[in-house]
Amino acid sequence: MELSPFQRFAAFAVVVLVLAGLGAYLFLPQSSTAGGGSPQPTQSGRVSPSRGPSPASPGAPASSGQAVPDIYQWLPFTPSDLASASATTISFAAHYGTYAYTQSAQAYLAPMRPEMTTQLADVIGRAFAAPGLATTRASTRQTSTATASILALRAFGPSSLTFVVAIAQRITSSKGTSQQRADYAVTLTGTGSAWQVSDIELSSAGNN
Repeated sequence: MELSPFQRFAAFAVVVLVLAGLGAYLFLPQSSTAGGGSPQPTQSGRVSPSRGPSPASPGAPASSGQAVPDIYQWLPFTPSDLASASATTISFAAHYGTYAYTQSAQAYLAPMRPEMTTQLADVIGRAFAAPGLATTRASTRQTSTATASILALRAFGPSSLTFVVAIAQRITSSKGTSQQRADYAVTLTGTGSAWQVSDIELSSAGNN
């Protein structure tokens, strides 16, 4: 049977009311008896959010109860061993990049000798005293001061470590002042707190 205009209007109004009631039920705050526990106003009149679990702090055990693993249990050295090797590396690298045109090879090597092997000292000494390099340093009155920083641990073994080290130099000469930086692979041998540098190469040479 076809509805009259009035009946169609009445049916439309009922549908609108039903939808409005459903929306109110879904989106308006529920009463405490509904099991949700409505937010309580604070003394300032603002609504405080319901309290939940505090976020885990960095390094805290995971929610499963498993602690963050200690990576040193898989490495052939302790944190103190690594700290000692790092300190030796940085000191050696800074001395390696620092020199003066007035220095002899022995004077240049002196601060590094406790930090490197005898074999490496011989190699570096010969390179420093090479006629072409020595003549250039003297003729241009070249001096250099350097700082060093470790970029990465490239490789390790039971008695060796290889770091990638950045050496930044400030070079002054009769031609002016310049800044240079190069990355080196520095290998140390030893154990515990007794480490010596046994090799240094440009990191691009693939020393590992």
